[in-house]
Amino acid sequence: MRPGPSLRALLRVVLDTNVIISGLLFDGNERQTLNLGRDGRIQIYLSPFILGEVDGVLQRKFHHSAGQSAARLAEIRQWARIIEPAQSVSAISRKDADNRILECCLECRADYLVTGDRRDLLPLRSFGGTVICNAAAFLILLADPAETG
Repeated sequence: MRPGPSLRALLRVVLDTNVIISGLLFDGNERQTLNLGRDGRIQIYLSPFILGEVDGVLQRKFHHSAGQSAARLAEIRQWARIIEPAQSVSAISRKDADNRILECCLECRADYLVTGDRRDLLPLRSFGGTVICNAAAFLILLADPAETG
């Protein structure tokens, strides 16, 4: 049996809150992206801020109990790397929470940020060496080895 790739060989990917929520609750490109991380084919990086947002959205918008939400977050923590960004970013003035996502990207030197945020994050297209795209574009990039390296 061949050993899997080392973590250094894996793409470093930050997932925005909206991608995590969609991946947890609905079929589609976001779930496929989440499953790539769960299966160890890419390395997902998240911050406590992102997990806090996921927790809040699950409880407020999707009526999960605190226990249900905690169970989802515990499962994510089993396969995602949780990092605490050391530097602050203020690239987006309209929605400061998006700056916390970009901080995570900088801290882990992410190859990709996968987001559904068409208003603030996707228009950037890249930030500090991180390519910003939606889940559909990310899956297409992964399917074409010439695109990723």
